[in-house]
Amino acid sequence: MTQLHYEKDITALLVVDPYNDFISEGGKIWPRIKAVAEANNCVPHMQQVLTAARDAKLRVFFAMHHRYRPGDYESWTYIAPIQKAAWKRRSFEFGTWGGEFRDEFVPVAGEIVVSEHWCSSGFANTDLDVQLKKHGIHRLIVIGLVAHTCIEATVRFAAELGYDVTVVKDAVADYSDEMMHAALEINMPNYASNIVTAKEIIDALRV
Repeated sequence: MTQLHYEKDITALLVVDPYNDFISEGGKIWPRIKAVAEANNCVPHMQQVLTAARDAKLRVFFAMHHRYRPGDYESWTYIAPIQKAAWKRRSFEFGTWGGEFRDEFVPVAGEIVVSEHWCSSGFANTDLDVQLKKHGIHRLIVIGLVAHTCIEATVRFAAELGYDVTVVKDAVADYSDEMMHAALEINMPNYASNIVTAKEIIDALRV
């Protein structure tokens, strides 16, 4: 692989779904991803990459899943299976601890939280694309949850829109090793220019 280099003025870190329900002990979804997340030190690596991006003065964007509210989906004609699951579990319920940012990932001044996505892609029906373009961003470094759903969908959509994308493979997690393998080894290499480790990204951002 060629040496990684990221121009600071056109590169941003995109953090996907750092909710307590996903990545904190006691979260509704944490038990499902805990084994994979702990095996690759996903959450510590996410923290390290976020710190490195901030230290390097990269812009940081947050793409957050829709937080459950009473009445969601009830009048919809069609509901995707992933949305039915979120509805049933009340994932990331608005106004609850599970629907809040984990403390280490609370945005700081100047960082941008885009409008919430309803399914998986951080771009679909949100303002992420226009926010990136307005800030002159062409390249994305992506971390967060879950590899085969929101991460993969966001990476695919980014590629369709012309962004250059890097995925940090040990700063994402999934429900099983098989799902991680499918996302990182089979599907995303078609769309992400680089799939690298947290250490490789951190070293590149220090240059």
